[in-house]
Amino acid sequence: MGINLQWQDTSVRPQDDFYRHWLGQWLTSFEIPEDKAEFASFTDLHDTSQDQLRSIIKDLSAQEPEPDTNAGRIAVLFNAFMDTDEIQRVGLEPIADLFAAVDALDSVDELPGLLGRLEREGVGSPLGGAVHQDNRDSTRYVLDMWQSGLGMPDRDYYLEESFAATRSAYTDHVAAMLERVGVGTSADAQRIVALETRLARSHWTTVANRDPVKTYNQYELDELSDLTPGYDWSAYLEAVGVAGRIETLNIAQPDYAQAFTAALAEVDLEDWKPYLRWRVLSSFTGLLSEQTVQASFEFYGKVLRGVPQMRPRWKRGVDLVEGMVGEALGQEYVARHFPAENKARMVELVDNLLKAFEQSIDGLEWMTPATKQQAHAKLERFTPKIGYPDVWKDYSTMVLAPGQLIASVRSARAWHHDYEVGKLGGPVDRNEWHMNPQTVNAYYNPEMNEIVFPAAILQPPFFTMSADDAVNYGAIGAVIGHEISHGFDDQGSQFDGEGNLRNWWSDSDHEAFSDRTRALIEQYAAYEPVAGHTLNGELTLGENIADVSGLAVAYRAYLLSLGGEPAPVIDGLTGEQRFFVGFTHVWRAKTRPEETVRRITIDPHSPPEFRVFGTLLNTDAFFEAFDVQPGDGMWRDPADRVRIW
Repeated sequence: MGINLQWQDTSVRPQDDFYRHWLGQWLTSFEIPEDKAEFASFTDLHDTSQDQLRSIIKDLSAQEPEPDTNAGRIAVLFNAFMDTDEIQRVGLEPIADLFAAVDALDSVDELPGLLGRLEREGVGSPLGGAVHQDNRDSTRYVLDMWQSGLGMPDRDYYLEESFAATRSAYTDHVAAMLERVGVGTSADAQRIVALETRLARSHWTTVANRDPVKTYNQYELDELSDLTPGYDWSAYLEAVGVAGRIETLNIAQPDYAQAFTAALAEVDLEDWKPYLRWRVLSSFTGLLSEQTVQASFEFYGKVLRGVPQMRPRWKRGVDLVEGMVGEALGQEYVARHFPAENKARMVELVDNLLKAFEQSIDGLEWMTPATKQQAHAKLERFTPKIGYPDVWKDYSTMVLAPGQLIASVRSARAWHHDYEVGKLGGPVDRNEWHMNPQTVNAYYNPEMNEIVFPAAILQPPFFTMSADDAVNYGAIGAVIGHEISHGFDDQGSQFDGEGNLRNWWSDSDHEAFSDRTRALIEQYAAYEPVAGHTLNGELTLGENIADVSGLAVAYRAYLLSLGGEPAPVIDGLTGEQRFFVGFTHVWRAKTRPEETVRRITIDPHSPPEFRVFGTLLNTDAFFEAFDVQPGDGMWRDPADRVRIW
């Protein structure tokens, strides 16, 4: 039926702790694998996907394909990654030219050109560029400049007292890595962390970066000298390959760009050099000797995430192939592991969820008819994408070097960079996907106004062909509803049906919406997953809106699917009850405390357990299905429940 009753802890009433009632036995007995920061339903599917991909890679390699074919590119990358003897033998030689370029700098005036060159190599710079659709004109691409350049996950790691021990460990780690490979000293590490800390002070917060209006700041090229005096934009744009191809660009955080430019003028070149050597080393560490990778893992795995040991090398090799030629691998994955009937069933489910959302809009008491009309217009233009792209990415111009791991990765990175900047000035490709079919996830893209469900998520526990509708609507239905709701969350609601950043709300409706979102912020900010670390209700707002609204619309769609007939009782559970159990099973997870803290700091998603609590406690139908009463642990007064869509 799609529900695992063996995970249940019957000593806990569902009315007191729904999560532990249905998952308590598993939560108590399951040990997180040594190579993981978290084990969840997503992890289960990811592991299955990796096993399947490894089998595909082995099959393709056994055929000894030509290196200029997709199969050949897959084999070249994986086999080179697994050749640890050759990796050990060549050491840093394949990136010696990048270190030499850093050492050859004579002046900070030369930095913009070098930063542009390094970006093409996949080395992130303090002010990095990426190609996106223009938020106010979704028919064109724009070069988008964003703050970057830190070695730890977020500004808070550099500035907050609670991360003092992590900062100290990071400084020691940088010193150890530089000395290990012979490109710096412990004194250099101090300079690097000091420079990163200076940059971090000017970084916008994760909450500020969620605002699509504040981060939309278009500049004509001739205006840049006023914003960032002394920065050689011509050299940078030439190095990244866009000189003469753009007349404007977007700078997401203008005051950070100013602060970065000031740092160029005020920080000595001899401090910038070790920083850049560290950036180069960090970008290629995963391709160096296993001992060097292990040394990196000591901080990034153990300290930051609490993970005791690295994943097996073959899994990291699969990840590399996915990152470089993901759709080539995805095409093979779909052919072997995505039945046509799964796609047909998903199309039906998505259609039903869209119809249910349409009815939800009609039923909103807080929204005026004029704004409802605008909401309907946006919903009508939603584009669902299911399983895999209609048009696969063409890698035919990607030339790799058999037996040479870093040379091949550098070539692949340059190919991806050129592919992205090649979009500038051309029409928007509405067939493009931003996830591989073998990725266990889904997304909403506001500029495309599309919801995308890769093939790999369309399997148990999210989607089970043999399960009854109640479980599927509670599981994959809630995921579909979640992605639809992103089109109407605090960010998505600022975009229209064409994918443009445009206000289509009346003032009164926007205020009514904001009243509800403020209540949701307060609810989630009260959760404390790790002692001393509460959730950031503003950072997680968009995901929380999508969770609460997505479950509501999935429940509505489930009731519609019954056609007025009663659902069967299975294993003593009504259809309504199985719906909520199916939803809860999706968020089965155990997470290490260090990883939870890291995610609370940077991740817009609430931790799995609180995605269940936060959503169910705002869903009237849940209280009715399980007869939750005042005094029960899961009770919330109806007046305090937040209903948005």
